Amino acid sequence: MQDHLIIFDTTLRDGEQSPGASMTKEEKVRIARHLERMGVDVIEAGFPAASNGDFEAVKAVADTIKNSVVCGLARAIENDINRAGEALRGTESSRIHTFIATSPIHMKKKLRMSPEQVTAQAVKAIKWASQFTDNIEFSPEDAGRSDIDFLCQILEAVIDAGATTLNIPDTVGYTMPDQFGSLIRTLRERIPNSDKVVFSVHCHNDLGLAVANSLSAVVNGARQVECTINGLGERAGNAALEEIVMAVRTRQDFFSCDTRIDTTHIVPASKLVSGITGFPVQPNKAIVGANAFAHESGIHQDGVLKHRETYEIMRAEDVGWGANKLLLGKHSGRNAFRSRLTELGIELESEEMLNNAFVRFKTLADKKHEIFDEDLHALISDEVMILQEKYRLQSLTVHCETGEVPHAQLVISDDGKELYAESDGSGPVDATFRAIESILASNAELQLFSVNNITCGTDSQGEVTVRIQKSGRIVNGHGADTDIVVASAKAYLSAINKLHNKLERAHPQV
Repeated sequence: MQDHLIIFDTTLRDGEQSPGASMTKEEKVRIARHLERMGVDVIEAGFPAASNGDFEAVKAVADTIKNSVVCGLARAIENDINRAGEALRGTESSRIHTFIATSPIHMKKKLRMSPEQVTAQAVKAIKWASQFTDNIEFSPEDAGRSDIDFLCQILEAVIDAGATTLNIPDTVGYTMPDQFGSLIRTLRERIPNSDKVVFSVHCHNDLGLAVANSLSAVVNGARQVECTINGLGERAGNAALEEIVMAVRTRQDFFSCDTRIDTTHIVPASKLVSGITGFPVQPNKAIVGANAFAHESGIHQDGVLKHRETYEIMRAEDVGWGANKLLLGKHSGRNAFRSRLTELGIELESEEMLNNAFVRFKTLADKKHEIFDEDLHALISDEVMILQEKYRLQSLTVHCETGEVPHAQLVISDDGKELYAESDGSGPVDATFRAIESILASNAELQLFSVNNITCGTDSQGEVTVRIQKSGRIVNGHGADTDIVVASAKAYLSAINKLHNKLERAHPQV
């Protein structure tokens, strides 16, 4: 019988650690619903002890998800584990994922603990977690740079204490594929009670090897891979879920296992996460990039037309390309609108939110003939942001003419009070941003300005992402509109609203 490769998605936890990629509770629930429909086995919803907001988000996911295991991360500290246990009480199936560093540099410089103390703390953490669930995962942080003898000792001890999954993280993306595969094989062979647990891996992409290391581990007996949609995550990111799943699915001649993922949900998941976080997907990204199934070379085009498999090892439709079906238009009614949102896993909290979203949908349908699922996701993201905004764009007028200096006039609502501003600029977007700054004076540094089309066609909504930094804090803002300048103003205000929110999180590494 073929082995089952468990897919552990940490987009909502490690993915959120990408600078500026923080998500609201509602956004986390929307992504979790999509992951559940996709067939993800374990959803790591967050780090409940990081903040009250993270606690509430994990609890909301736990209360919503029925068919996937919901996991909460916790350091090997009693309060962390208690918070995780409390947040997960509402779920059908829960897991607590606890960790402590095991590499010499981490134990000496960060923890200031001896190996014996680290082992004792890890065992305590497993015991604390067992009060809430019997599904307990343990990670020796920075395992890739840890002493193999000590790793074997601490992992044997936590298995005896009740751990059911051992996750071996390459926390800093340091290990080479052959080394990492050998590490997994050695641990499985040397730890006496290794047959009692599932071996998992969590690889970072600092050297571009996260997927390669993860697949090497799978070949050597790992049966859970921790990954994220689009490879989102700390620093250079994590192993990309779509690449892991499709590598194993496509090369069944090589791998003795497979996942339960419905791959037709992959591209919609990629677009959903990209839209919510404001992190565009590069065109040449494997599986989900816009060019992943495009052929410009005449030789390639000729080959594909004669026989697809000459240059394509996967079918575009198998991963969800072409799945953005047109279902709604300006003549669609409220019930059709509500039904499609439900099918997309979007549940608005009140009838008022639905009514407001429907009005915005009708306005969009008057501007844009074809409404796709991606448009609905962008529309709902805007609606949720509006409810949480201190500053909101009321109106914008831009004058731009060859040979003339661009000029912007706008009205911003500040908790209901209207503020007027105008400014010149080197272009219409620059004039708009300068006008906003003239009244809000955030004094933030603009680090990124990116424009992407949400769907195809000249009437497509443009999605703008801005990244700003102030006093070491980095936030992303995004906005969508058929008018790029309006979308830019929305994105800039979205980022400033996030700066206004003083929420601080403690984000651990794993």
